Amino acid sequence: MSRVVEAKKMVDKALASGADALLEDDAKTILNLFGIPVVKEQRVGSSDEAVKAAVDMGFPVVLKAMGGSLTHKTELGLVRVGLAGEAEVREAADALVAAAGDRLEALLVQPMVKGKRELVAGMFRDPQFGPVIMFGLGGVFTEALDDVVFRIAPLVDYDMDQMMAELSSKKLLGSFRGEEAADVTLIKAVLMGLSEIAEALPTVREIDINPLIITPDGDISAVDALMVVGQEPAPAYARPKVDPKALRELFYPNSVAFVGASATLGKWGHMLLTNTLNGDYQGEVYLVNPKGGTIAGRAVYRSVAEIEGTVDLAVVTIPAPMVPDLIPELKAKGIRGMLLITSGFGETGPEGVEIEKQLVKEAYKAGIIILGPNTMGICNPHKGFFCSGAHVHPMPGSTALVCQSGNMGTQLLAFASQQNIGIRAFSGSGNEAMVTIEDYMEAFEVDELTRTVVLYLESVKEGRRFFESAARVSTKKPVVILSGGRTDAGGKAAASHTGALASDAKVLSAACKQAGVIQVDQPMELLDLSAVFSSLPLPKGNRVAIMTLGGGWGVVTADLCMDNGLEIPTLSTDITERLDTMLPSYWSRANPLDIVGENDPNIPRVTVEELLKWDGCDAVIHLGIHGRRVFVDQMVNSIDAVDPSYSREQLDGIRDALFRAEDDYVDHVVRLTEQYEKPVLGVSLLTDHKSRTLYRVDGCKYKGVFFPSPERAVKALSGMYRYAEWLGSH
Repeated sequence: MSRVVEAKKMVDKALASGADALLEDDAKTILNLFGIPVVKEQRVGSSDEAVKAAVDMGFPVVLKAMGGSLTHKTELGLVRVGLAGEAEVREAADALVAAAGDRLEALLVQPMVKGKRELVAGMFRDPQFGPVIMFGLGGVFTEALDDVVFRIAPLVDYDMDQMMAELSSKKLLGSFRGEEAADVTLIKAVLMGLSEIAEALPTVREIDINPLIITPDGDISAVDALMVVGQEPAPAYARPKVDPKALRELFYPNSVAFVGASATLGKWGHMLLTNTLNGDYQGEVYLVNPKGGTIAGRAVYRSVAEIEGTVDLAVVTIPAPMVPDLIPELKAKGIRGMLLITSGFGETGPEGVEIEKQLVKEAYKAGIIILGPNTMGICNPHKGFFCSGAHVHPMPGSTALVCQSGNMGTQLLAFASQQNIGIRAFSGSGNEAMVTIEDYMEAFEVDELTRTVVLYLESVKEGRRFFESAARVSTKKPVVILSGGRTDAGGKAAASHTGALASDAKVLSAACKQAGVIQVDQPMELLDLSAVFSSLPLPKGNRVAIMTLGGGWGVVTADLCMDNGLEIPTLSTDITERLDTMLPSYWSRANPLDIVGENDPNIPRVTVEELLKWDGCDAVIHLGIHGRRVFVDQMVNSIDAVDPSYSREQLDGIRDALFRAEDDYVDHVVRLTEQYEKPVLGVSLLTDHKSRTLYRVDGCKYKGVFFPSPERAVKALSGMYRYAEWLGSH
């Protein structure tokens, strides 16, 4: 009999009896069938049997009361530990029988397993992502310290390594107070066993192993286990997938009809129209409003049916109650895409949800794809098509940006435009009634122009699909996510520690890590990472060389690197000797490398190249070289105002020289990046309205990257390293 068949019979028997959970020893039998090491134990039915089992087993022992409804025995006072003789066992057994009453089904006798270190492991079924595996610090500290990590099943070896590495208390897995290091092979056997049970037995809803004891010799033993069972959950509503090619076509319309066009300043029907007309869009634009007349000097059609030409995309801003009646008109006209700006649907509550569902149903029947509703719009700089509430026109690029927040999208588009960060396409996804974040992800996967995917998320509609799509996309291009709305949903699986310690945010974070997605904490980090991913080679490791114009910045940057998983290697003898020939005798001879404020423009140029040559580093951060022109410009303005001995021509010459020197330095750094295939990130001394994040150099595939602070540079490099590490393991 296969282990799956045997385990399924035990689970089915419990379900047939009406039990919500297996008896503890039955649960451990199933765990052991799947390779999880468990304590040897014996089920007994009376005090006499308990005494005999304890004698055969050897003292001290543990005695427990078991019953299908006794799922939290310790909290109920139904566990006795350290029983050292026959009399103690008999007394404990009588007490447990009395305390459990009618709920008692049997007693369980176990040897007392010794070990100073206790872990917890488990499984629960998340309604979005499916089976989730948990691992962490166990025993009485499980809920107090909340030092646990999660991964989506099924697991692979890399996932299990990362779970152990992420624990704050991971030192407990090594040698500890005279006890041997935990057997990592056995820990992995526990995690893999849970993963396999989750896949093989869908009616096992939750598993909780706590404690999982590390013995003094490093062995692992599950001494307590809870296995909750229930009917297999009904599959979640599966939304029809949107064809990636059809979704792409919505961003390349050759003709657009603004349904609800308005002449009133501030209305969406006016904002979107004027933004589109002010861009470089070369397609046909039609305005529709039942009042007719003219808007922005253009004739207005009273209905969609009056338009003579074909229409690829309808941009709809009419009131929500009028939108359903528009579907037949769009179908009759052959319009296949609707950008539904209008609010008043699912975001308003249950009634709005039902209206939204019915609208989507009718749109599917009509063969119409809806973006939104309640969206701020879309743009595609490669088409010159800017149809969003943000009147900014970022340059064409390779970063695809989707935001589930209109305000966030506006901010990020404006920042991209200011900082020369190119955008592949943008969408404010709105309520995602039809086109969801999962559809966007699958479209980015096959889009050749997209090199980096950037998302602001507040929810996912189909967690499992999102996870699987993100994992595929990440093998081809980086995915960067900022998640908002981190609500605690720990009560969804309160029967076990495993479920109770989970939350929406933790499970989403686990899915992202597992799928190679880089999560960030601040909005600007989204485009900071898009800038470096689109402009620099990935680092081959986490060793960073730091060059700075002043010591303090170097120290701060080194600390930031260590806090973000990057290393600061010691300079080798060879590179120290080479730098001795060009730097003053009092230079630091250490990493961070302080070039001590020298004004010779050749020193930073040569020093950066020496660091890139060095095989002891994987990336270079240089601080304070770029942006000196801003400092000097301010100084020149002061001189011009108070010292007539310097002519305007002389002062302008100083400014021009600094600008040329800075341009030459950027050019030099970009060419070195290309030559040595290592990322180089700059931090500007000062910034002004002319400062940018990205600087392009003709003929080079990489760009100059400069941030206004060390924090942003270090976090961007750390994200690159995390992605490169994940990519190298898959």
